Amino acid sequence: MKPRYALAGLLLATTTAGAALAQDSEVTIVLGEELDLVEPCMSTRSNIGRVILQNISETLTELDVRGDGGVQPRLAESWEETEDGTWRFHLREGVTFSDGSSFDAEDVKHSFERTQSDQNTCEISRYYEGIDMQFEVVDDLTLDITADPAQPIMPLLMTLLTIVPSETPMEFVREPVGTGPYVLSAWNPGQDIRLELRDDYWGETPEVTAATYVFRSDEAVRAAMVETGEADIAPSISVIEADDEALDHAYPNSETTYLRLDHSVAPMDDARVREALNLAIDREAFLGTILPEGAEIATAIVPPTTIGWNPDIEPWAFDPERATELLEEAEADGVPVDTQIRLIGRTGNFPGATEVYEAIAAMLTDVGFNIDLQMVEVAEHEQYYSKPFVTDGPVIVGAQHDNSRGDPVFSMFFKYDSEGRQSGISDEKVDDLIDRATAASGDERTALWSELFAYLHDEVIADGLLFHMVGFARVAEDIDFTPTIATNSQLQLAEIGLN
Repeated sequence: MKPRYALAGLLLATTTAGAALAQDSEVTIVLGEELDLVEPCMSTRSNIGRVILQNISETLTELDVRGDGGVQPRLAESWEETEDGTWRFHLREGVTFSDGSSFDAEDVKHSFERTQSDQNTCEISRYYEGIDMQFEVVDDLTLDITADPAQPIMPLLMTLLTIVPSETPMEFVREPVGTGPYVLSAWNPGQDIRLELRDDYWGETPEVTAATYVFRSDEAVRAAMVETGEADIAPSISVIEADDEALDHAYPNSETTYLRLDHSVAPMDDARVREALNLAIDREAFLGTILPEGAEIATAIVPPTTIGWNPDIEPWAFDPERATELLEEAEADGVPVDTQIRLIGRTGNFPGATEVYEAIAAMLTDVGFNIDLQMVEVAEHEQYYSKPFVTDGPVIVGAQHDNSRGDPVFSMFFKYDSEGRQSGISDEKVDDLIDRATAASGDERTALWSELFAYLHDEVIADGLLFHMVGFARVAEDIDFTPTIATNSQLQLAEIGLN
């Protein structure tokens, strides 16, 4: 029998390795947003994932973002598709959690069931919405996962599910237990978080023995901290600060910035108003100014590297005169276009976020919208972003969506299905296309996603798509680390070398 889930003794029992090694094997990482949670099933939120994902909590599989190896083993050694939409996963032997308990198939089943529980609000669950998944334990190290509709990309889906011990309560935890190489040794809300290396990790021992995460909202401060030696890595700085060729690295960012519109609340329930919003924004004006020239104007909520990408979709033109005309036409038909609309932005969500939303608010105001900009922290932002939405009047939510895994299934249901957790629309054709594309494979899957992208952009006018982002990181000279497309959502300490 596995030992009981023992949170009280965790921090004392698992930090000896980091304390025994030299201080120069430690790193300090400065982030733009504080963590409101250190909960494994919330690791798909970027500010949490950068600390937890693959450091404390691991997944069955992971995507090779540094090469072209596709889906790679992590806690699962191998897998194969059997029949009736079932995939069999063979788990790694000899893996233990940081509380000393052994890893087995029951832990995987419990981890998934925990994401589906109504006793929490696990973000991971949104990526499995629209898919009925059943986990069956064959033996300690063998697990069958059956999906309806059948999922040809099941190994890719498992790159998201963070594994916790089967004794973990359904409610959120403050002291996460995982199979990863590090443990949480300190969390001082408002100050810092510290991870330390385990001495009993199943895999290769990383060079970094401990990491301290500090939080500074100002991009210039984050960049300066690396330059002066106060920090080793600032994974997100603005293009304005990225002026040191020796320290600064540009990387392809998998985030898409957009405005989520709630079609159920006037005046956004009128397509003319949504079109006016898109025509009012001068997207080109942001490139090379607030945002780097390498950012791209978005026509879908996923980056161009995603299957089904539709190159035939034309980005919205900047046409403020037509935007004003559309608002006047809608007003003449009784649409309350003069209603105050709150534009909610997330402070520190990306470098220059406040300036971007201030400019957008001004552009919308210029064509006749009544906009009240409010910049909020991540916890407050969530109440506007995920259902049940705050319903005291119309709200536009400024947000970013990360899809670094190359398939729209990680985006489309929860963003656009009528039942999707962050969907502001309800459209039968959209629901049907999502259902069919999710179950399809090969060329059919690609074609269906492509059709959906065009329909959402051109006919539904689902949202205000803005930019596919480019990231900049500052890395100290004595640190060997190259950011990737995944850096905005995770930062594996095991990938950091010390020169």
